[in-house]
Amino acid sequence: MSGIAAIQPCLWFDDQAREAMEYYVDVFPDSRIVSIDEYPDEKLDEHFSGMSGKVLNGRFTLNGVDFVCLDGGPMFRFNEAISFVVTCADQAEIDRYWSRLSHVPESEQCGWCKDRFGVSWQIIPKNMDELVRRPEQVQVMMHQKKIVIQELVDAAAG
Repeated sequence: MSGIAAIQPCLWFDDQAREAMEYYVDVFPDSRIVSIDEYPDEKLDEHFSGMSGKVLNGRFTLNGVDFVCLDGGPMFRFNEAISFVVTCADQAEIDRYWSRLSHVPESEQCGWCKDRFGVSWQIIPKNMDELVRRPEQVQVMMHQKKIVIQELVDAAAG
């Protein structure tokens, strides 16, 4: 990749980076933790008070996509302005990811869900563009929490 800068998402956790990496690599196929660098012993540097053993730099791969993460404390929180799209082959795959990633029922809408760490995900079928071509389909989708493909197909049929 000479001359091309790689782009990777970086996730800032309060203090659950290790737990999140382990969870995500269990959810997604072709995934692994690449490395975990921990904060130095706080006895060596007072700037790291309470961070000893926490993740300074975690590197992991989810279904072939590289991520980095860290435990940075409570200064920043995840919100819906950023989400990760999971494109699924069929309803069974949508159902599987939804059951693993959706942990905040009040945030579910139109295929969007939030996991137990506060990260937002869009769990959608690979042919989503075809399933929301007609106004009737969009109306159905707007009332769904988890995407149900058959309801969108039925909406197109009238």
